[in-house]
Order: sequence, then C-alpha cells, then structure tokens
Amino acid sequence: MSAPIVLEEMARKYAITAVKADKEGKKDEAISFYRKAIDVLVQIVALYPNAPTRQAYEQMIEEYKKRIETLDRMLPQTPEEKEDNISDDMIMKEKPKVKFCEIVGLNDVKEALKEAIIYPSKRPDLFPLGWPRGILLYGPPGCGKTMIAAAVANEIDSYFIHVDAASIMSKWLGEGEKNVAKVFRTAREYSKKDGKPAIIFIDELDALLGTYSSEVGGEARVRNQFLKEMDGIMDKNEMAKVYVIGATNKPWRLDEPFLRRFQKRIYVKLPDFQQRIALFKHYTEKVKISDVKLEDLANTTEGYTASDIRDIVQSAHMRVVKEMFEKNLNEPRSITFDVFQEVIRMRKPSVNQELLKAYDAWTEKFKAL
Repeated sequence: MSAPIVLEEMARKYAITAVKADKEGKKDEAISFYRKAIDVLVQIVALYPNAPTRQAYEQMIEEYKKRIETLDRMLPQTPEEKEDNISDDMIMKEKPKVKFCEIVGLNDVKEALKEAIIYPSKRPDLFPLGWPRGILLYGPPGCGKTMIAAAVANEIDSYFIHVDAASIMSKWLGEGEKNVAKVFRTAREYSKKDGKPAIIFIDELDALLGTYSSEVGGEARVRNQFLKEMDGIMDKNEMAKVYVIGATNKPWRLDEPFLRRFQKRIYVKLPDFQQRIALFKHYTEKVKISDVKLEDLANTTEGYTASDIRDIVQSAHMRVVKEMFEKNLNEPRSITFDVFQEVIRMRKPSVNQELLKAYDAWTEKFKAL
C-alpha cells in the first residue's frame, strides 16, 4: 500500500471517529480526533502539493477547524470552586518514596539536579547570582525522567505538583492559559505558606509548548502564559521557591524562546553497560536465577531502555512460572541464561537508532548541563 493511500486511510478513520463522537455528544473526544484528522490531512497536502485531491483536503481541513471552534465554545467552563487553585489531587499527598541513592545510574543527571535544585534549596545564601528555576529532562521514553524528578522532590522535602500537559490543554479546552496560571499560583502559595520548595513537574511538555501544523483555539495564549509564569519565578524579587521540571520525549518540538527558560537541559540517555549490569542486578534480586552472568546480559541488551530491561526480567520470570503451572510443579525453577536469551531474541529495543540520532543532534545544538 502506497504512502498517500495509508495517510488517506488514517485521516478517514480519524474523521469517522470524530463524527461519531460528535453525534454522541462526546465533545472532548470529537475535538481530539478532528485535530488528528487535520494533522494527517496537512501532512498529505504538504507531501503531495500537486495531487488532484489537494483542494478537497484543504476544504476538509477548514471545515474540521470550524467544527472544533464550535465544539470548543460548547464545552462547559471550569467549575467555580476550582477557580483559585488547581485540584488537590494534583498535589501528591505522600512523599515520593524513591531517593537518589535508589536510582540506578544516571550519575550526570543526578549531579546536574543537585547543582540546580538541591544545593540552592539547602543553602540559598551561597548563590548570590541566583540559580536555575527551569530544568528540562529529555530523552527516550522509559529511561527514568519521571522517577528522577520525584526523587528530587523527596531529597529536598518539597511539594510535588505533577502536571499532565495534555490534560491542561484538553480537559477544559479554551481554559488552557487559566489552568497554567492556576498551577503556578498554587505552587507559589504552597511554597510561601511554610517556606518549603514546590516543584512543578510537567510531563509531556511538548504537548503544552510544542508547535503544531494545525493550531486551533488558545494554544498560543497557553504558551504566552507559560512564558509569563516562567519569567515570574525567575524574577530576583520572587520570594517563593518554585521550580519547574519539564520532561519530553520530543525536545525538537520546543521553540527556542521556551528553551531559554530552561537553563538546565539534561539528556536522560539509554543505560550504558555498567548501568545495564546494575539494572539487571536490581531486578533479578527479587527472582531466582542460576548460571547467569549479569555482564553477559548487559552485553546482549545494548540499546535497550531501563524499562525494557525490567520487562525482560519480568518476561523471563513469567516463562518459568508458566512452566511450573503446566508441569504441576510446586515452585518455579531458577531462571537460566538460556531463558533470558530466548526472551531477548523475541523482544527488540523500544527505541530505534534513527530516534537516537535525532536526540544526539538536538543535544549537540541545545544541551546545557
């Protein structure tokens, strides 16, 4: 099947799903799928400008945009009781249990976060020139960005406001900039209340600050509000100890004005050889293994993420458990190297080499440890 046919089929499926949700009154879902259909149609028009169907696709794009704007106006407003602050469920009640010492590897990331957040929080008097308030963690999914952000909050005993960027943009469409302001206002109030730092962790930052081919609604207003809030927390007269840690798998979607607000830009890489050994050691401590050299496992898993390695150990354990049930044994046997090899043969890395090249190229241009 040719590329344009595949794209046309994809756009058609998105449009059908959008119309179905629209008819059923599921406005949020309809808007989401209309936007997906628009993005694919824009790709088709850009890739095949001389196609006879171009005019029809451009007309469809405009119609979908108009429908999104109509649905946007029909969505309910944010409830009044949440006008002043974001909901309490965004504030983690229990401190994240993970600590720096429990995170395997990522030593350069830990050091950069110590310099940016931990040291200034403990001795602000030693930093007369100020310190970074914005930290960007970028890299392939499954390498520990969220975990290490939670560990920082635990190290400095801070409030931890975990924000899903996609939710800010979609839960109350048309209210995105107000939601951004509420997040920062809440962080300031919590910090000023008892002098403790507050960390705003924004997952999928590109969903909030990325650039899209089909912008509808208040995306630009949301980005401008974010810039305003970031400038506010970096103001020398700002008394609240508020930090923003953003995580993204797609740093190239962020514009340079936003990158300047993140003085620390840290590449959370795939685990290296020593880190893979440590990861296998960590995950196999809870299962029985025999005739296994962790160095051999590390050698055979170059290019795998930390979560890939966890899944490999989990899959290997499931194999011997399944065998136990099928053979009516009392206990599963130990996991041998052959079992791990079989799992690894069936399970490829979740990150491809082309994507890694893109991270390397972006790092070369924008990194700031």
